[in-house]
Amino acid sequence: MEQQISPRAEIHPEAVLGKNVTVEAFAKIDKDVIIGDGTWIGANATIYPGARIGRDCKIFPGAVIAAIPQDLKFKGEYSTVEIGNNTTVREYVTINRGTASKGFTKVGDNTLLMAYTHLGHDTEVGNNCVIANSVQIAGEVEVEDWAVIGGSSAIHQFVRIGAHAMVSGMAGVLTDVAPYTKVFGLPAAYMGINYTGLKRRDYSREQIERIHDAYRVFYQRGMNASQALAYMADYLPASAERDQIMDFIKASKRGVIRNSFKKSAVTEESM
Repeated sequence: MEQQISPRAEIHPEAVLGKNVTVEAFAKIDKDVIIGDGTWIGANATIYPGARIGRDCKIFPGAVIAAIPQDLKFKGEYSTVEIGNNTTVREYVTINRGTASKGFTKVGDNTLLMAYTHLGHDTEVGNNCVIANSVQIAGEVEVEDWAVIGGSSAIHQFVRIGAHAMVSGMAGVLTDVAPYTKVFGLPAAYMGINYTGLKRRDYSREQIERIHDAYRVFYQRGMNASQALAYMADYLPASAERDQIMDFIKASKRGVIRNSFKKSAVTEESM
């Protein structure tokens, strides 16, 4: 099948479109744009210079990709937006270019960005993520593979969200969300591990129990982060899950969410 380009679309002659690309009416594709084979660009989508869109993606009407950053330190430097393969960008999503900090904003493969989501400059979203309607993600955020972020949540600048984590809807995330966990609230608090997500991804009972053991130490023993990490290293058997959790906590610059939603609720009820 050949390209299907509407005569009412505006495509710069220097844009590079792959095989079987469809561009609907009134879409605008600027210079210095590369679009992979089989990708569909919906009506009224706007794709600015620096966009790199992979194969078999779907860009829905009204989406704006690679607009300049909403960041006062941006001085016009060259930067890009990179979107992987088989990723869906729904209506009115905005993805800003990078700044001198990283030089790119990136979205991985097989990821779904639902309507009205915003990705700030230099943000990186991994593979197989789901970011629901109206999620607002500030600059230089990192979202690891398989993370899910519920609708209308707000993610603070520089925050990291670990692999397989679940952020419930309308949460305010101010510090890092550890891998495999669930968080909820404003500010977001720990609710337990993402058991349902792990089961859906075929994690075994033994793997899930190892994750539970690590977070029992981190959240239930009254230790600070350094003490919890030392205890994990000394008393929990080495495993991929334990090491992933420990490495994430060690690398945290903003700190990992420590407050528990259940404890917070009990405290509020007792006041």
